[in-house]
Amino acid sequence: MSEHRSTSRHRGSRKFLAVGLPVALTTAGLLVNGVGLAPQQASAATAAAAAPAWATATADGFASVDALGQNGTYGGRDGRIVTVRTQADLEKYATAAEPYVIVVAGTITMNPVGKEIKVASDKTIVGSGTSGHIVGGGFFLGQGVHNVIIRNLTIRDAYQGVWNDKEHDFDAVQMDGAHHVWIDHNDLRNMADGLIDVRKDSTYVTVSWNELSQNNKTFGIGWTENVTTDITIHHNWFRETEQRNPSTDNAAHAHLYNNFLEDVAGTSINSSYGNYSRGGTRMVLENSYFQGMKNPVIKDATATLVQRGNVFSGTSGRNESGGTAFDPRTYYAYTLDKAADVPALLRSGTGPRTTIGTTAATDVTAKAAAATTLTVAKDGTGQYKTVQAAVNAVPANNPSRVVVSIKPGTYRETVKVPSNKPHVTFQGTGGSRKDTVIVYNNAAGTRKPDGSGTYGTSGSATVAVEADDFQARNLTVSNDFDEGANQSLSGHQAVALRTAADKVFLDGVIVEGDQDTLLLDTAAKDRLGRVYVTNSYVVGNVDFVFGRATAVLDRSVITLKKRWDGSSAGYITAPSTAANRKGFLIANSTVNGDVSDRTFYLGRPWHAGGDASLDPQTTVRNTTLSAAIRTTPWTDMSGFSWKDDRFAEYRNTGSGSGSASSNRPHLTDAQAADQEIGDWLTDWTPTAS
Repeated sequence: MSEHRSTSRHRGSRKFLAVGLPVALTTAGLLVNGVGLAPQQASAATAAAAAPAWATATADGFASVDALGQNGTYGGRDGRIVTVRTQADLEKYATAAEPYVIVVAGTITMNPVGKEIKVASDKTIVGSGTSGHIVGGGFFLGQGVHNVIIRNLTIRDAYQGVWNDKEHDFDAVQMDGAHHVWIDHNDLRNMADGLIDVRKDSTYVTVSWNELSQNNKTFGIGWTENVTTDITIHHNWFRETEQRNPSTDNAAHAHLYNNFLEDVAGTSINSSYGNYSRGGTRMVLENSYFQGMKNPVIKDATATLVQRGNVFSGTSGRNESGGTAFDPRTYYAYTLDKAADVPALLRSGTGPRTTIGTTAATDVTAKAAAATTLTVAKDGTGQYKTVQAAVNAVPANNPSRVVVSIKPGTYRETVKVPSNKPHVTFQGTGGSRKDTVIVYNNAAGTRKPDGSGTYGTSGSATVAVEADDFQARNLTVSNDFDEGANQSLSGHQAVALRTAADKVFLDGVIVEGDQDTLLLDTAAKDRLGRVYVTNSYVVGNVDFVFGRATAVLDRSVITLKKRWDGSSAGYITAPSTAANRKGFLIANSTVNGDVSDRTFYLGRPWHAGGDASLDPQTTVRNTTLSAAIRTTPWTDMSGFSWKDDRFAEYRNTGSGSGSASSNRPHLTDAQAADQEIGDWLTDWTPTAS
C-alpha cells in the first residue's frame, strides 16, 4: 500500500510522568435468591447491579452495533472484578476463557520489551484512576476476538530509538480480525510502531477520549483488500504525532467527529498529514479542530470523504473532500460538540480519569448506604434553597460522606464548610459545570455589614473550605467583584475559592475571578494541606493560584484574563510553601487566554508576612503554554528573589515554552522523576465519592 513517508530521524530518550497510586480493590461473590454463587456464575443483571458504573460501561458508536452475533461491547461486565499489579497476573486474566474486569493498579513493565499480551474475548482492562501504566509493551487482539474494552490506561515507552522503525512492531494496541472493541480514555505515547493498529478486517470498533502523542506512525486502519471495517473515532486528541492521524484504508464506514489534531509549535515532531481516507474508504468527518497541521485532510481518488463543520486554524497544504459517504445515524445515535469548543474540551477531558477503576462493587454499595444526600434548589423544589443552609444541616463531626446535590441555577451567596464537617461533596446536577454557579462579590477591602472592619483577602472568598476530605464536581465557583467600578476601594483581592484543609478534590469545576482567584491554603503552618484539581478551569490575572498548600493542577486549563482596564499583565502562581514541603505542581495542562503575547509570568515567590524561612515552589511540566507567557517566566516579589526558591519547568510545549537557561530553569530527567503527581499526593488517592 502507498503511504506518506517522512525522512528517518532520531529523537532523544524520553522520561514521562508516571503516577504510582495503587488502589486496593475488593471482589466479593454475589447472592442470588439467598444462594451464594461464584461471581462468574451470576447473571449479567445481578453483576451489573452490584458493580460500579465503570465496570459495566458499554461502548457507543460502531462498537455498540448488534452484529456478528455480538450485541454491543460491554467487555468483562458479566465476570469478576480482579486487581493486578504484575505482568503475570495481567496475562493470566487477560488470556483466560472467562469474562473478567481487570483493574491495573500500578505500573507494569513488560518483559521482554515489546511484548503484546494476547487478550481473549469478553474482557475489560481498565486502569485504576491515573495509576495504571503499561510500559514497554501493549495488547494484541487476534482473529475472532470480540467484546473487549481497553480503558483508562497509560500505555507508553516501547520506542527503540529509531524514528521510522521497521524492525520493532511494538504497538500499544493491535487488532487483527477482532470485532466489537472499545478503546477509551487512554494515554498512548512513545511506541516503536503504532499507538493503535486496526488491521485485517477488524470491525465494529470505537476509539474515544484518548490522548495520542509523541509518536510517528500513530493510528493505522487497514492492511486488507476487503472493504469491511466499521469504525467510530471521536473526541481524541492527537498532538506531537507525524503520520497516520489516522490513516484509514478500505474502511466500509469511518465516522470521525470532535477530534483535535494539533501540530505543537516548538517541538521536534511535526505532522506530515492528518486524516487520510484511502483505498475504498467511505469517511464522514465532522466538527473536528485542526491546529497547525500540514495536509490536514487528504483522500485517494478511489475514496470518498464528506466534511461538515470542521475548523482549520493555521493549517497548510491539502484539505480535500469529495463523493458521498453515509449517514452515521443510520447505525447509532450521537451528539456533536461545537468544533470551536473541541480544543479546550479535549485538553481537559482526554486520557485516564481519577473516577474510573477506583472503587470495587462492594465498596460502592457500602458508600451508597452510608452516604447522605441533601438537595439544594433555588426554586424551592429541594430540601434547601441555599448551599449554606445545606452545609448547616450536616452534623458536626459527621463520620461519612454527605453529598450536597445542587440543582442548576445561580446561587448568590457566600458558603463556608467549617472544619468540624468533613467528608462533604458539592455536586452540581446540571448538564454542564456552567449550569450550577455559586457567586459573590466581596473583596479584601469590602467592609463587613456589622461594621467590624473589612473582609481581608482570605475572608473575601465566595466559598471557603476548612474541612478535610472535601470534594466538588460539575459546578462553577466565582467572585465577580468589579474592580473598574470600585477604584476608590483599597484591597481588590477577591477570592472565589479558599481551601484550608487536607485531601481536597476538585474535579470538573470552574473557579473564576480576577486577582487571587484560588487560595490553596492549609489549616495551620504546621499542617499538611493537599489539593488535587483535575479536568477543571481556573481563570484570573494576578496571583490567581496562591497559598501554602501542596497542590496539583492536572489535565486542566488555566485561563489568563485581561485586567479591569483592558491591559494584559499578570502572574499565575504565588506559592508560599513551607520549607521541606511540596508547593504547586501544574501538569499535563494548558495555559491560554485572550491576552497579549509575553505579558504573563508563570509565578513569583510569596513570602507571606516577609517570612524568609519559607521556600516557595511551583513546577510546571508537560504543559502547553501559549505565547502569553514571558520568555523569562518567573519574577521576584516583595524583595524576595525567585532564584532563591524552587521554580522550574519540564518538557513544556507551545509557543510560550522555551529552552533552559539561567533565567528559565528546567528539571533534568532525574529531578523530574522526583516531581511527579505521586510525590505530591503521597499516600492519598483522590477518588470520587
